[in-house]
Amino acid sequence: METEKQLLEAIHGGERAALRRLYDRYSGYAMAVALRYVPERDEVRDVMQDSFVKILSTIAQFQFRGEGSLKAWVGRVVCHQAIDHLRAHSRFLLTDSLPDGPDEQVEEPDIGQLEPDRLMEMIGRLPANYRTVLNLFVFEQWPHKEIARLLGVKESTSSSIFFRAKRMLAKMIKEEMEKR
Repeated sequence: METEKQLLEAIHGGERAALRRLYDRYSGYAMAVALRYVPERDEVRDVMQDSFVKILSTIAQFQFRGEGSLKAWVGRVVCHQAIDHLRAHSRFLLTDSLPDGPDEQVEEPDIGQLEPDRLMEMIGRLPANYRTVLNLFVFEQWPHKEIARLLGVKESTSSSIFFRAKRMLAKMIKEEMEKR
């Protein structure tokens, strides 16, 4: 299999087929990233198209930092495009003043018995702002400081949204487990 460095060299060398190989190699991964933020498949197509337009038009500026860096960059571009999509479609409202919600304690469930697809479906049912912060923190492993900067809120707001998302998800999982 071609390394990322070899693929980038072919792209920078003007080999048009290398752009197709880039798409073929990372489109599945990009789709998975996009679906974490935008669970509606029809809208994910738009995010994917915008993402690959951005990827292909800015690949010349990409700085290779070792194997895996290209994949990470593709994921980051897709993540940003998905968030831009949510903002553009008015589904994303973040504010530094969150209403106080009930501070009920929800025991963290054992997700080991839950199928990964079912867990992703539950995450997809979270409100867009909760889902976005949860995904950025858990899957992308961004610190709250970076999440806050990206979303234009205070760091404490990002942290608060994450804990609310986690609590809501735990409640969904608990209810699912009780049905079984």
